[in-house]
Amino acid sequence: MILLLIGGGAYYWISSRNVESTDDAFTDGRAIAIAPQVAGQVDTLSVRDNQFVRKGDPLIRINQRQFLIDRDSAKGALDTAKAQYQGFRYGAEIARKNFPAQLAQAQAQLANAQAVEARAAADYQRQKSLPAKATTQQEIDAAAAALKQAKAQVALADAQVLQNQPVPQRIGEADTQVGQLEGQVQSAQARLDQANLNLAWTNVTAPQDGWVTKRNVEAGNYVTAGQQVMSIVSPEVWVTANFKENQLKRMRPGQKVDIEVDGYPQLKLKGHVDSIQLGAGSKFTAFPPENATGNFVKIVQRVPVKIVIDSGLDPEVPLPLGISVTPKVFLK
Repeated sequence: MILLLIGGGAYYWISSRNVESTDDAFTDGRAIAIAPQVAGQVDTLSVRDNQFVRKGDPLIRINQRQFLIDRDSAKGALDTAKAQYQGFRYGAEIARKNFPAQLAQAQAQLANAQAVEARAAADYQRQKSLPAKATTQQEIDAAAAALKQAKAQVALADAQVLQNQPVPQRIGEADTQVGQLEGQVQSAQARLDQANLNLAWTNVTAPQDGWVTKRNVEAGNYVTAGQQVMSIVSPEVWVTANFKENQLKRMRPGQKVDIEVDGYPQLKLKGHVDSIQLGAGSKFTAFPPENATGNFVKIVQRVPVKIVIDSGLDPEVPLPLGISVTPKVFLK
């Protein structure tokens, strides 16, 4: 009996010294929360519980009437803004030609008025210098009136030159109006793009392959933006094993692992250590322990280890997330 006990102990030590195992392990994977990005009433529900869907498959459709109205309104506002912009842009192009031409025309009219004034002044001076018998008071008065009229025309032409003189400023004002309307066009285009985006968001589709789980929506329900209506569990499944800290000394990525599934004992899964989390589980809790204060009681910490499944999965036996497994890591 003593020899048997010694032999059994030796065999157990030899067979287990290069193996680390834990029952604090479970299947893990990606569960994508599905939430609409716009609010409205659900018109169509296209999936059922636990159904497998492909990426892009329809899940739900939200009533589109309000979003169609918003899109048409935004499109009308964009067309109006574009028409106004085109009109002012053509006006600015014309202004670049008209404003310099108007200034040149006013300057020419001023020069003509100044010439008429000079001639009227000369006629008036000539009439005044003539002997009384060589002219009449009526002719003198007519010359004086013509001179006053010529001076008035000069003043009017000078005012027109002054009015048309700031050509760059007037062109700049036209360009500013064009820029403002261009901004309105861009703003209207953005509103149309947002309306089209909201309309597209009424069709909620699957972001990846997977199984529909935790569905809590029915046709006719009113949903809000950001409200979780279901989840999609991806086909990729791995194991998260929480090993004690004193089991990690020789554990390295790439080591082979045998995995037993409590719920499916017929499955003989094989995998390998993918990575070891850089932090114990307690470090990432909502209230991590503060060992620097108060009394301290040492507690053996557990560190999550990700184990990737390489073989042994049965397509007919989907592996739910969160079920218990027992991994054995071979440390050689």
